[in-house]
Amino acid sequence: MNITGIITAIVIGAIIGALGRLLLPGRQPIGILLTVLIGIVAAIVGTAIAQKAGVATTSGIDWIELVFQVGLAVVGVAAVAAWRRNRGHTR
Repeated sequence: MNITGIITAIVIGAIIGALGRLLLPGRQPIGILLTVLIGIVAAIVGTAIAQKAGVATTSGIDWIELVFQVGLAVVGVAAVAAWRRNRGHTR
């Protein structure tokens, strides 16, 4: 993976993570770095799930794949936020 791929993964991860946080109601006690990491993981796993489900890759925006990615980001943010709340970390 070259530097362009790494930067692209970070930017897409930030967008996916931010969308996941926006769709989750309430305040989440996690920082921006953790949000980006959750977004990156959600983007990678969401793409893999979409491919396994037979979603075709297009030259434009793959909306179904995006739904998988953002849905996983919501789940990831909710899980990490709940874990941090249970450990007593608040911001």
